[in-house]
Amino acid sequence: MLLNQRRAVPAIGCHDVLSAILIERAGFEVIQVSGFGLAATLLGLPDMAFLSYTEMLHLTQNIVQSVAIPVMADADTGFGNAINAMRVTEQIIRIGAAGMNIEDQVFPKRCGHIEGKTIIPLEEMVLKIKACKKVRDSLDPDFIINARTDAIGVAGIDEAIRRANAYAEAGADMIFVEAPRDREEIARATKEIQCLVSINLFDLVEGGKTPLLSLDDLASMGVARVSVPTGTTFAAARGVMNYLEAIKGGKLAANRTDLVVSFAEFKDIVGVPNFRELEKEFLPAFVE
Repeated sequence: MLLNQRRAVPAIGCHDVLSAILIERAGFEVIQVSGFGLAATLLGLPDMAFLSYTEMLHLTQNIVQSVAIPVMADADTGFGNAINAMRVTEQIIRIGAAGMNIEDQVFPKRCGHIEGKTIIPLEEMVLKIKACKKVRDSLDPDFIINARTDAIGVAGIDEAIRRANAYAEAGADMIFVEAPRDREEIARATKEIQCLVSINLFDLVEGGKTPLLSLDDLASMGVARVSVPTGTTFAAARGVMNYLEAIKGGKLAANRTDLVVSFAEFKDIVGVPNFRELEKEFLPAFVE
């Protein structure tokens, strides 16, 4: 398994099908569906549990079907108790995702880098993971349960490690340690957690709680996966803002090809040449 190499594999966050396609075309090995990005692009709202389970599942299915590389889903808190989480796990497996994140926050949850988090009792999360594992084992033994703990921001690194090992014992395949505050906490997590460890970086963005260490440094500590959840979303927002600024006041962005992809590039991204070939083969009135 790719994650067993413990080489800080970057899982780039996507916020829609287009960003997922671009991530794959850029040569990355894994995609992470970003609940933060989905909430922002679908609803224009922060990652504070406004996105429903049905919306999350539908959008994730579209993303999974658009690419050939593994896609990790975002299951938030499992959208309820352990029984609810079993249903969520089943549906995420059935749409073809390679795995999912599920976290120990109290619902309604929020982005791990936003203040005001609270966490459920350890025993409740352990049972939730066991419930998800029961479903996973019956449907797809290769499906990855990535159990996220937000305990660092609430109760400190010692509690995060205690929870992480309990979650691993309950059947989680990887532990997502959210928002470690420095290199020392990351090193402690990878050394003391008896399981694969994933961390989360807000790449190139000020305001994230985790220091921006290099992938080589993280790999040297034994981090298995690095989620980069928001970079494509923030890059897309900046790109649109730059374009709008260039045309504001009745102007045209003449010769500003740096602001956009060409029409030919975009047609290639969304597969127009492939569909033209299908038209040639199957439509009697095909027009060159």
